[in-house]
Parts: sequence; structure tokens; C-alpha cells
Amino acid sequence: MASRVAAIDCGTNSIRLLVADLPDPDAGPRAALTDVVRRMEIVRLGQGVDRTGRLAPEAIERTRVALAGYAAEIDRLGAERVRMVATSASRDASNADEFRAMVLRTLGTEPEVVTGDEEARLSFTGAVRGLPADTRAPYLVVDIGGGSTEFVVGTATVQAAISVDIGCVRMTERHLHGDPPTDDEVAAARADITAAVDRALAAVPGRQAGTLVGLAGSVTTVTAVALGLTAYDPGRIHHARVPYADVARVTTELLAMTARQRAEIPVMHPGRVDVIGAGALALQVIMERAEMDAVVASEHDILDGIAWSLHRPLVA
Repeated sequence: MASRVAAIDCGTNSIRLLVADLPDPDAGPRAALTDVVRRMEIVRLGQGVDRTGRLAPEAIERTRVALAGYAAEIDRLGAERVRMVATSASRDASNADEFRAMVLRTLGTEPEVVTGDEEARLSFTGAVRGLPADTRAPYLVVDIGGGSTEFVVGTATVQAAISVDIGCVRMTERHLHGDPPTDDEVAAARADITAAVDRALAAVPGRQAGTLVGLAGSVTTVTAVALGLTAYDPGRIHHARVPYADVARVTTELLAMTARQRAEIPVMHPGRVDVIGAGALALQVIMERAEMDAVVASEHDILDGIAWSLHRPLVA
């Protein structure tokens, strides 16, 4: 029988909830989970972590408020099992114990502060289930988060994975201070991203992959802008194929805009206004260095991988 589970992904920039019904374990590898609810709030947990090494009290409080709402939703919907994964910001912070204590009080279960490798594997699991049958394997899955980016190569199973610290919040706080950022700031961010991407591609065989699959808000927002959507439409974005030329065009446009101009883009979430330029630049550099002519955007990512992990053993 299907089982109802709740997955929470708490990253550097956002916290997200998925309550889903998982299929019977005997339903086969093509069986899909059924969404009951998906929610996302921008809480910016990683505010200032790259500079201070600590989670800010106000960031922990923003996260607590969002998590309290999630706990009520989970209880109302009757999820049988809950797993919360906390990623880059809480992995890096010296006061992560304060964060964990808050989560235990609010949710009733402790967060798992996963390694970069585990984060990558969860992202891969969520992304590759349900890819169109004609998508060419092996896959290079990239999850551009707020504090880090995961690179995973594999087919039905993971072949290699690595996490590097080039998330959109981290790169914005480190380099992109102008409004809009100056050419020198963009060049510094590009150099930082390029060095990290080259390290990642030396560790995983991404250039040999048949398809680049891009995850998370930076990728889906760039996709929505490239498609010319007048409202954010996950159904149009999920598995859309975006050529490199369109990614490069959108990245150039975003980096040339002021924050006010980016806020006026119909598909732009308010919490991404200040960091989308760095996220788009990361995607463009990844495509260049991996020699990929297109990216397939996925609305399914680590959140779905967390849910699937409650169903059967993780893909290894």
C-alpha cells in the first residue's frame, strides 16, 4: 500500500516541504510519488555564514517560524514518517547546535546535517526518477543551492559525486555587491565559480555525460525567464530543455539589471531577487566547462530524494 511521508529540505536560502504519497514498494522503478502539498519559504538561513561562520539569530528565528507552519501541516495531513535534511549553511556554521535544538523543539525530530556527498546523492535520486525515456544517459545532475553546488554523475545509480562551495548566496555575498554588479565583480565571481567547477569536473566525469540536468531555484527561474513565461508554471518548466545560448542571454540580462528591475520580472520570487545573478552565472559556467549545449530543468530535486529515502534504501 502507498504510504504518506513528509520531507523537509532546509538549505542556505530556502526551506521547503513536500508531503507525498509513495507507491507500493512492488510497483516498479517507473512508479511515481504523488504530491499532496509542496511549500517553499525563503528564510536565508545562511545569511552571513560565509563571513562570520555562524548562523545569525534572526535567520534561525525566520526558519523557526516557517518550520512551525510545516509541523502543523504535517500533523494535519497525517504523514507517517518525517525526514528533515539540513544542508550547506548548517553544515558550515559553528553554532549549528543551536539550530538543531530549535528544530527538535519545533518539529519533534532532529535535522540530519548531511555531508555534501549525501546531499548530492539525494538530489540525484529525486532528479532522475521520472526523466523522459528518451533522455540520454549517463546524467550530470547539478543542484545549485544557496551555499553549495552538488555535481553527480550516474544512470540508475550514482557513479561519482562532489559538493563545492559556489552557491548563489555565497557568491553574491562574496563578490556581487553593486546594483547592478560591476564588470570587475562579475569577473571575480566568474573566476571563483570556474575554479570550483573545474575542481568538480576533475573529480566526477561530467564531460562524458549525455545530459545535463539542472535543479533548484536558480535553474528553474532562469528556465522560466528563458521561456518567456508571464507567471511561474512548474508544469512548463519541469523537463524543459534550455539551450546554452538562452542561458547565456538570460545571465547577461540579469547581471545588468538593478534589483528593482529583477523584482519586476513576473516569474521572480522576491527571495531570489538579490541572488539570481550569481545562480545564473554558476549555471552558465557549468555549461561552458562541462561542454554542454543545453540543460534539462527539473522541478524534482533533493526534496523528492528525501521523500524517496523513506520508501526504500537510497540509491547508492
